[in-house]
Amino acid sequence: MRRSGLEHSGHFMIVISGVLVVREPSSAAPGRKSCGPVRLHRIRTPEFSRSGSYLDASAAGVKIRDQSHRRTLSPMSSRAEPRQIAARMVKALRDAGHVAYFAGGCVRDELLGQTPQDYDIATDAWPQHVRKIFRHTREVGASFGVVLVRERGVSVEVATFREEGEYSDRRRPDHVRYADAPSDARRRDFTINALFLDPLERGGEAFDTAGPPFPVEGRVIDYVNGVNDLRKRVLRAVGDPEKRLAEDHLRALRAVRFTARLGFSMDPPTGEAVRRHATELAGVSRERIGQELRRMLSHPTRVEAALLMERLGLDAPALGEPAFADASPAEALPTLAALPMQAGYISSQAAWELDRLDARAGEPADALRLDSELGAIVARLRAAVCLANDERDLLRWIFSGLVTLLRDWDGLGVAPQKRIAASRWFADALCILEARDSERAGRIRRRVDELQAIGDGLAPAPLISGDELLAMGIPPGPALGSLLDSLYDAQLEGRICDREQALRMATELQQPPQDV
Repeated sequence: MRRSGLEHSGHFMIVISGVLVVREPSSAAPGRKSCGPVRLHRIRTPEFSRSGSYLDASAAGVKIRDQSHRRTLSPMSSRAEPRQIAARMVKALRDAGHVAYFAGGCVRDELLGQTPQDYDIATDAWPQHVRKIFRHTREVGASFGVVLVRERGVSVEVATFREEGEYSDRRRPDHVRYADAPSDARRRDFTINALFLDPLERGGEAFDTAGPPFPVEGRVIDYVNGVNDLRKRVLRAVGDPEKRLAEDHLRALRAVRFTARLGFSMDPPTGEAVRRHATELAGVSRERIGQELRRMLSHPTRVEAALLMERLGLDAPALGEPAFADASPAEALPTLAALPMQAGYISSQAAWELDRLDARAGEPADALRLDSELGAIVARLRAAVCLANDERDLLRWIFSGLVTLLRDWDGLGVAPQKRIAASRWFADALCILEARDSERAGRIRRRVDELQAIGDGLAPAPLISGDELLAMGIPPGPALGSLLDSLYDAQLEGRICDREQALRMATELQQPPQDV
């Protein structure tokens, strides 16, 4: 129930579940307690606010004053599509007298027939105006005029049209100035990301980039010939590619990511600019480089992206490695290509490193070489792409586990093989081994199946604990740990099967050897 707390010409009004309850003035004599008749009005509330604003109940014939000038979108299903909510935000900005469009990647994706992950809006409204129009806002880029608007669980970045000054730090402009839509389009990186779309206009043109044409829900506004590039499936820098790349050297990696992910070709002048600015990646924040590589290597087009990076000379500077004078671009990345997609980012990074190591050696790296270089590889990648500690540890375990599987596995007994098969790195290392040597990986998988049938599986709970051994009078220390390991090995090998057998074996192992 929402109580308005209003009295209007003697009327008292309460809104209950969309029904306006109006108590009319009493006609009783002064001083007598009496209520006038109650009338019910079912009302539609296009500007209904759950946060406490008064209602525009003109539909019920009753005028109620507004509590706030801020805008909360009209009710819709909690499962409403993000596009609908973003379009209603555009309408709210228009109703307030501003120009507003969908902008950037969401327009590109819609024109490619894809569902955008999120929606961005560009407008001539300044941030303070945006905050007045919408109720739930947060500044996320105050110096760039970006406000995050949240409605019904959907967050939309609303950015003021702007043009930018010089990029002295090769990352952010030194200053920005609010501008109009054409200026905003011309300051963007690539033509396919510099398009606007008016979602409020119906019956848009039919559009196609590869398959059959499909209707566009709205009117496309194109100041940079981006629609033509989309149709030709070409990635092209906006304006002078040298200037675009010099402004922010990370755009070289973004160019690779978009080209690979969309299956486009790169405009030759743009590609040459990327190649010329490759070494400048050394001055880019390693965290930003890591984020771009994570996006590339976590996508099904990761092989195409990695190959394109190598052909453009971006791999060595991005991965924190000096360029080799005699190095030539890889023609293929067999380990990365054979790796299943579900293997994940760290496994993809490891597979790419192995392919690069093979290419430099001219042959697949063996266990000896991998063992000698894995420490340096892990340390370099941790710094180059800002790996978290757990990611660094997983990368090290994958490489050292691969060495173990290549060099040691066949000569190990049941217990150590079970310990390896139950370790947290085993699945990742075996997955990479399968990408490099499917026959050897197959033998290991079959052996693991055999190990499962010995004793009580690969990693059963220990039959006896350290506390129980302490209770037997065994002092704490290395000897206690060694005894626990011996008991667990016996359990893994199926030589003991219950607690009594474990206690008996512990007692026997503690007895001094008898003289013969």
